[in-house]
Amino acid sequence: MDLFATASDAAAPLAFRMRPRRLTDYVGQQALVGPGKPLARMVETGKVRSMILWGPPGSGKTTLADILAEESDSHLERLSAVMAGVKEIRAAVERARAMQAQGRATLLFLDEIHRLNKSQQDALLPHVESGLLTLIGATTENPSFEVNSALLSRARVHVLKPLGETELVEVLRRALADGERGLGERQIHVDDEVLGLLARAAAGDARRALGLLETACDFTEASAEGGEALRRKALDDVLGHQASAFDKQGDHYYDLLSAIHKSVRSSRPDAALLYIARFVQGGGDPLDIVRRLAAIASEDVGNADPRALPLTMSAWDAYLRLGDYEGQRAIAHAAIHLAVAPKSNAIDQAWKRAKQFVAAQPSLEVPTYLRNAPTKLMESLGHGDGYRYAHNEPNGYPAGSAHDCWPDDTPRERFYRPTGYGQEKRYGELMAWRDNLDAEANDGA
Repeated sequence: MDLFATASDAAAPLAFRMRPRRLTDYVGQQALVGPGKPLARMVETGKVRSMILWGPPGSGKTTLADILAEESDSHLERLSAVMAGVKEIRAAVERARAMQAQGRATLLFLDEIHRLNKSQQDALLPHVESGLLTLIGATTENPSFEVNSALLSRARVHVLKPLGETELVEVLRRALADGERGLGERQIHVDDEVLGLLARAAAGDARRALGLLETACDFTEASAEGGEALRRKALDDVLGHQASAFDKQGDHYYDLLSAIHKSVRSSRPDAALLYIARFVQGGGDPLDIVRRLAAIASEDVGNADPRALPLTMSAWDAYLRLGDYEGQRAIAHAAIHLAVAPKSNAIDQAWKRAKQFVAAQPSLEVPTYLRNAPTKLMESLGHGDGYRYAHNEPNGYPAGSAHDCWPDDTPRERFYRPTGYGQEKRYGELMAWRDNLDAEANDGA
């Protein structure tokens, strides 16, 4: 069967008609299809290995499966994990056996492989392992989380990246020039600015770029040079507001939150605002951002700027009170403050040390002088004896190791170690001053 038998059908969308037929016609993904690269080598040898193609929509996963089947003279089975069950997988296996008897290999293209459940993956595994089926899985999700390890170990993962603007412009130029499958017969003149706008609006997706071009070409005008012309003004209605949506449970969602956090931690306010804007315009919940900022306030700023946490909580409150449009400014306010503020992870490190220490000291007890004595019995047991009320002490500090509030018979450890940044430098000075008071009191005792 010719995989591209209907590719010249004028009724088919432009993106379908313009699908590359050979690897040499493929645009982008040069790390995979360039000379000497993995997929190019498979085409040269005619031997395709099981693989999982992981990349965003429109990056060419389906097209690569078609090309590999065509150029290796293999039978191609297509299944979608959304629709296929164990029954459909078994039927594909039987057809593969029939092809094997005729001396032909079978490639199984499994779209959205991350949606396969365990029983479906188990039904597929032995046939991939035996070589009856060569698996080409396609996914937009991280396969290391979604595909079981047994199946994953038998297929190499190839990462496809969104197409760059230059690559998308090349795809559009080919469609405009191709008289057989594209728009070449119409002789449409399009300048570089318009092609660049279409490419940027497609956000790395070749299928989307071709769809936008096809729609835009419904609004061409007669050209003085002959043929037609696609003008800049025609794009306003075609492009409209370009939402940059993403899957709220996908990798990109968490990648953006990670980028926001790391940009703030790195004291880069402009980068933080960039990723926050991308997150919000992609449909992300602004409250997810402010929750992350609240964590940053203690984890990465801490006492270097003690205003950071209350300011962030105020931004959270402001968002809830003002609503989304005005509230987004409050979130940006907090993000900029956190990014510009001096940084310290001393609180985060202190808390980790304290938890680890307590886990290693399961029998520690509160010193008797720190215990309350609400009853006569507790008072007779010495609860509260020796407790010194700090506000009655010189300097407001009960100096000396006898009143350091540390559990008896427990090794001493300093969890909180202030840095020299921002207000925390002052905290360090205060702690050092009190250490001196302790030393003087101990010497006096």
